[in-house]
Amino acid sequence: MDNDRRAHVGPADFSHSSGIRQDLSFLVKSRKRRDTYKLVPFIVVALVAVLTADVLLLAQFQDRPAVVRAEPEQTLMAQQRPQPSRPQEQPPPVRTVQPVAPLSKLHKPNLFVLSRKPFTRQQLEKVAKLRGVRALELADAASVTLDGKRVQTLAVDPSTFRAFTPKVTAASDALWQNVAAGDVAVSFVLGNDGGLSLHRRVAGPAGPLRIGAYATTGFGAVDAVVSKDVGRTLGLPHDNALIVSAPKTNSAKLRDRILAQLPKGTQAVMVNPVLPPPQKVKQNWPAGSFMTGEQLTAALKAAVSKLGRPYVWGAEGPDTFDCSGLVQWAFAQAGVRMPRVTHQQWVTGPQVPLSQAQPGDLLFWRNDPTNPAYISHVAIYWGDGKMLHAPRTGDVVKIVPVSRRNLAGVVRVSPVAASRVR
Repeated sequence: MDNDRRAHVGPADFSHSSGIRQDLSFLVKSRKRRDTYKLVPFIVVALVAVLTADVLLLAQFQDRPAVVRAEPEQTLMAQQRPQPSRPQEQPPPVRTVQPVAPLSKLHKPNLFVLSRKPFTRQQLEKVAKLRGVRALELADAASVTLDGKRVQTLAVDPSTFRAFTPKVTAASDALWQNVAAGDVAVSFVLGNDGGLSLHRRVAGPAGPLRIGAYATTGFGAVDAVVSKDVGRTLGLPHDNALIVSAPKTNSAKLRDRILAQLPKGTQAVMVNPVLPPPQKVKQNWPAGSFMTGEQLTAALKAAVSKLGRPYVWGAEGPDTFDCSGLVQWAFAQAGVRMPRVTHQQWVTGPQVPLSQAQPGDLLFWRNDPTNPAYISHVAIYWGDGKMLHAPRTGDVVKIVPVSRRNLAGVVRVSPVAASRVR
């Protein structure tokens, strides 16, 4: 039984019908080829030298006391799972979890593609042959209920998927080993603001899941990552998500080319988009580009009417809110269509200096240590150095002084620009 399970979970070769190989690097052709067999003698010599050096080092440090280096508790907020103590007479059970492969080359993701059905070999080959594509990665994607919250979740192979995440996240062996062992890694916002504290067990569709790490992947609204094995127990569809790395290609044009190769209904969003450099001429925003005085007043009155309402992660009102849900709801009362999440609201208008902020402008922060470039919080500028926002789980909508720590910038909302954000 265990052997069958391991064979199903592991990467499947294209020659078999059980699935699609998770590591798709072989699909992307390298421009350089080497006759590696010629390097064998050099490799053997190098290995002998390394082993000899290791023996010498061990001999030198044999009599020295061991130094135990404690990991910081909140650096990446992931620690190795503690092993339960067992009586010596009871041998530990056989583990089926394989070690996570070491981090190799990082691949910056540029497109996240979602299909209604599993990607086929032929479809993957078509995408891999497109000019500029450097790496591909498969995942399973669906919305899952965790701790009573609807959470966009990815099921991945930790050994290969880690290379597509931000550097600080990718480099944590403990994080990915915990995911491989059955934990769920949640985004910093869901964990910190949403109240899913580290190492806590939360209710899931197939039983409790342990929060093993905070890790914001940066893939749109994805807020949780599990292993492929756990994804199957949760009922996630197989191989319906594809991550594309094309760091030197116009992401918008590549998106169009990919969609032309895939079935109707396939969705593709840009992640870390590669776009032409902006024009040096400053964009001229006509007076009618921004919210009118009446709209600003309506949005501010709507927001202030919710003072004291509790923060609930993912809530959009009218009685509970998260930070971006409050912004979306308040601006909707003024007839302004706002996107749902913070990193989308960040691009709803031009940036202005904090010294020139006006009531109704939006303030943004980068507070996420697992993805330092990610926009993780938003507030509405109230005026006189104060802001109105929904802080985090356990708190309520309130007006407080503006915090400058990790402040990313101030945005003046343009209804036209906001309506175009996807």
